[in-house]
Amino acid sequence: MPTSNININHRGTLALLRGLVPHRTVNKREALQVAELQAARLRQHLGIDEARFPTEALDLPRIRVEYDADLPSSGMTFWNGSTWVIVLNATEAPTRQRFSLVHEFKHIVDHTTQHRLYGAGARRNDPAAERAADYFAACVLMPKLYVKRHWGQGPRTLTSMAKTFGVSPAAMKYRLDQLGLIDEPERCRWSRHAYRRVLPRTLELAA
Repeated sequence: MPTSNININHRGTLALLRGLVPHRTVNKREALQVAELQAARLRQHLGIDEARFPTEALDLPRIRVEYDADLPSSGMTFWNGSTWVIVLNATEAPTRQRFSLVHEFKHIVDHTTQHRLYGAGARRNDPAAERAADYFAACVLMPKLYVKRHWGQGPRTLTSMAKTFGVSPAAMKYRLDQLGLIDEPERCRWSRHAYRRVLPRTLELAA
């Protein structure tokens, strides 16, 4: 999708997404529902109506993306006093970098509301926060409506679907299973790691 088609009115993006969080403590299921709602609202706010999410759309005021080949993880985020900095692992596959970027963006969104989403004392690396950031990234990069539409239109191949959405075949396979579009023989194996950085793990396998 051409960058020129993206809504350039970014000023209220973070406030808009943070405003979707209820003014009370939510449970784990509700936290994931909020993440999915935020993902949908982000796309709507930015005017993105294509299957593939253009990550340049996250080039927002006071957010900077950097790359580090020596980063020990897929990504990290910190506030430097004036700007949010997202650091991505420069050695990882572009598909994983895309996922990590959106994942880290969710942590920025959650900065002022994490105590309501994940409980008092919750930190950025709280398992519930990581789970929600994974789910948010999956919903942004592989939104339910577009995944179902393209799966119905075909071709129904992981390679084709992954290329359409700009993700790895492994990540696409898990999302299709999550949406009930395919039968995953290893569902039970995955359930042992339910939402525990599952998609980044699948990206690692595909890298």
